[in-house]
Amino acid sequence: MAGKTSLNAPPKAAPAPARLPPPRPPKTAPAPAAPAAKAAPAPTAKAAPAPAAAPAPATTPAPAPVKDASADPLAAFAALSLTSKPVPTVFPLDALPKVDGADPASNVLDIFKLLITDQVVKFTGAAPAIVFPAVEAPKNSDLADFAIPTPRLRLKGNPAQITKDFVAQFVPNDFITGVVASGPFMNFSINKALLKTLVLSKIATTQEKYGINATGTGKKAIVEFSSPNIAKPFHAGHLRSTIIGNFVRNVLKANGWDTTAINYLGDWGKQYGLLAVGFEKFGSESELLRDPIRHLFDVYVQINRAAEEDATIHDTARTYFKAMEDGDAKALALWQRFRDLSIVKYKETYARLGIEFDLYSGESQVATKDMDEALELLKAKQLLQEDQGAQIVDLKKEKLGVVVVQKKDGTTLYLTRDIGAAKARKDQLGFDSMYYIVGSQQDLHFRQLFTILKKSGHDWADQCKHINFGMVLGMSTRKGTAVFLEDMLNQTQEQMLEVMKKNEAKYAQIPDPEAVADLVGISAIVIQDMSARRIKDYAFAWERMFSFEGDTGPYLQYAHARLCSIERKSGLTQIPPALDEIDFTLLKEPAVASLLCHAVSSTLDTLYVVNQEEPIKKARMLLYWSARVTLGNGLRLIGLRPLERM
Repeated sequence: MAGKTSLNAPPKAAPAPARLPPPRPPKTAPAPAAPAAKAAPAPTAKAAPAPAAAPAPATTPAPAPVKDASADPLAAFAALSLTSKPVPTVFPLDALPKVDGADPASNVLDIFKLLITDQVVKFTGAAPAIVFPAVEAPKNSDLADFAIPTPRLRLKGNPAQITKDFVAQFVPNDFITGVVASGPFMNFSINKALLKTLVLSKIATTQEKYGINATGTGKKAIVEFSSPNIAKPFHAGHLRSTIIGNFVRNVLKANGWDTTAINYLGDWGKQYGLLAVGFEKFGSESELLRDPIRHLFDVYVQINRAAEEDATIHDTARTYFKAMEDGDAKALALWQRFRDLSIVKYKETYARLGIEFDLYSGESQVATKDMDEALELLKAKQLLQEDQGAQIVDLKKEKLGVVVVQKKDGTTLYLTRDIGAAKARKDQLGFDSMYYIVGSQQDLHFRQLFTILKKSGHDWADQCKHINFGMVLGMSTRKGTAVFLEDMLNQTQEQMLEVMKKNEAKYAQIPDPEAVADLVGISAIVIQDMSARRIKDYAFAWERMFSFEGDTGPYLQYAHARLCSIERKSGLTQIPPALDEIDFTLLKEPAVASLLCHAVSSTLDTLYVVNQEEPIKKARMLLYWSARVTLGNGLRLIGLRPLERM
């Protein structure tokens, strides 16, 4: 539960912050913490020459005794924190070494990482800017809390020997209790009792802001995600883009970035000429108004079938689209109607998911002048070539093939519009980073796009990033038909209602069971997706998704609801209890460490609050309240609304 909002899970006790690129969230949801100024760069200590090699013991001796408070504020803090006296709420941050990139005011784990860095710098002479990022989660968290791969320190000599020498010289303290050499790895152990106190105190003082920080203040990011095609089903790829993109945006916001979420609709191209022709033959005004996305899809399917028997339909569609590109008012009016009605329906579905976009854009919104300017720039850079009447960019030297940017009839392509859109966004919105959340099938497309932007002379091309993802396999409705997102959400809601009704007593206590079932169903979809490795394909499993065991959406929502129930039944008048009333030494059971890591259910079954003595009740209530805040913040981070009853 320690630290700021993160995309990677550090050691044992709790998730710590990380910077982008994102995506796979930790199993235990990280949680948002109070903004704090980023630590200014400064050396931790003058570099000391490396000592001569000496025989090293396998482990370090027991921690040194606590120092006098007046001489060492860190030791004084530790001494007070490890007794039953009221814990200090203000950590002596000024007593820590200063390293650029560290943020101990927001991230508790950075306190321990800085103290590790300090000793390593003094021993090896390596720069703090090299040592601090090298402090990482160990491969085996049962053996250590932090590790440093010694080769990352860029030191001369044998890494394994350097590690042994360091272990021999290491001085334990109240925070870092030991180090063990394992080949070229330094494996550090930290004081879990101090970590517990620091984490719970941080959550108590920051509450729902736990995990939030200001490291991205002043920076702007554009996140393009979801991006379904009008007149086609909202397929699994669009759903993954929606879930991951919303998470990326939330993480950026939690790190202080100013974000703009763009839904870049697939709303342009010859297929819309085909759709217009199809609507004249098979369209229904009443069906269009009732359910535009589903009806336009039906029309699109019918006109494609008709085109299989009559090839002239495709010629008519190309002519229609050319009229659209030339600005024909009649052709554009029908297309605009399709687009506007579809967006209204999309907004209803996104609202159900709790997702909002700042801008509904699309290929159609890229101005002709932006594309013309892009083509002129390519020509000026001598990148544009003519090939059988079409305009191409040859990227064979970059092993990216040949890219067509304009057809021989003068119409543009998807890539051309992406080039124009990127330049327009930089000019009109500005950004320090722009993220495209699109499936890995488009890897080549984005490599081509970013290469062309760079060769065009845009120095901001490196700020454009493609966050890809694997496919969802086996995703269809149980009837095996095309998947519309609305159908999928309805089906999960119905399934969750069936599950909830099995417990009649609890079901009767829920004020709005259908709304709860909808939220739990959405949670099931989101958590299953986020649990899969982002870049890998995964099999969509209805049975696994609805399980109340393991890291599933229903389980996490149920855990949050149980934690809320403990608060309601605790009998305490103040929640969270005041820190100056907490005896942290009472939180000594193994279940406390389990809860700090992840295991809510097993802890609830062994660590009781009701009918306990007041000091124990308050200490445990702070623990459970902190777990609830952390879990709730983590659920919100991945786009879910935590439930208080279910």
